[in-house]
Amino acid sequence: MGRTGVLLLNLGGPDKVEDVRPFLYNLFSDPEIIRLPVKAFQKPLAWLISTLRAKKSQDNYLEIGGGSPLRRITEEQAQALQAKLTELGQDAKVYIGMRYWNPFTEEAIAQIKKDGIEELVILPLYPQFSISTSGSSFRVLEEMWEQDPDLQKIKYTLIPSWYNNKGYLTSMADLIAQELDKFDSPDGVQVFFSAHGVPVSYVEEAGDPYQKEIQECARLIMQTLGRKNEYTLAYQSRVGPVEWLQPYTEDALEELGEKGVDDLAVVPISFVSEHIETLQEIDIEYREIAEESGIDNFQRVPALNTHPGFIDALANLTVDALQSPPCSFGEVTHPKENMKMYPQEKWQWGMTTAAEVWNGRLAMLGFFALLLELISGNGPLHLVGLL
Repeated sequence: MGRTGVLLLNLGGPDKVEDVRPFLYNLFSDPEIIRLPVKAFQKPLAWLISTLRAKKSQDNYLEIGGGSPLRRITEEQAQALQAKLTELGQDAKVYIGMRYWNPFTEEAIAQIKKDGIEELVILPLYPQFSISTSGSSFRVLEEMWEQDPDLQKIKYTLIPSWYNNKGYLTSMADLIAQELDKFDSPDGVQVFFSAHGVPVSYVEEAGDPYQKEIQECARLIMQTLGRKNEYTLAYQSRVGPVEWLQPYTEDALEELGEKGVDDLAVVPISFVSEHIETLQEIDIEYREIAEESGIDNFQRVPALNTHPGFIDALANLTVDALQSPPCSFGEVTHPKENMKMYPQEKWQWGMTTAAEVWNGRLAMLGFFALLLELISGNGPLHLVGLL
């Protein structure tokens, strides 16, 4: 066994319908998803939200077969990457660490220690860096490194983002070109990039580079594509009453419909694997909005999954990282300090960006109201005899 390891990071997703509620519980138990002024409330609130949200979320997963394909696809990517690294003469073992579902990051790290890995490349499967995706996983790992002397013996390096990697851009352009050529008039098709959104405060107050990297990524993909098609960039998966990056995907679709756009090729620019946000949110919800807006031909460019060029890109990123000066946790955007500056969250709680994330604000208020009634013995539930 080689002493070099590669840790692929991703969000994770429920494998089957029965996993949805515990997956949501894990999600909302994270104080970076909802930040409460009293830590003791975190797990009770996570239980409440996951219980209330489970049925609706389960229905969404049933629309795509009953579970997320994210784990299976990520395992396929890991296997393909390890094979490519072997082909390149790099003896390395590839691990998978999910943030909120199996296999958890903690499990991957335990195996890495057991295998005696001496040098580790940490590679998020998010092309663009955000404090809510790659940053969240980095924070977990950073805490583990600080607390574990054995981990401190491992030489590690991070790849914070790779949105401008040539192999990645070429692979994206290839998939888009294949989809465009299915239209009767390929040159007249509107290319529509749909990126996962984040609250504006992440960018303006916390210094998140995500918006800048997304915009540059879309420009570079179109440059690599080398065609004359017009393109639009919009943001999906908005939750809660705060302002998110705009334009919102649903609004942009309606606007294009009003302009008379008939042919649309939708590109999931934030995602490298098929999952709930591509298969359900884009393929079902946004398709319906587009058709209602008068867009007759709505086609979606597939996610990269195990596209050969993409696997080559991951392998080259890994080799380059091993040959370059290491990048440490301290060199990436550090949200533990920045996130305190969110102006719209005076109670210091908030939501991150995932399609499975429900707007827990009303549930939170209900939770505090219930807690107040239990303490005071007064309130509407007592009035109607429920308490």
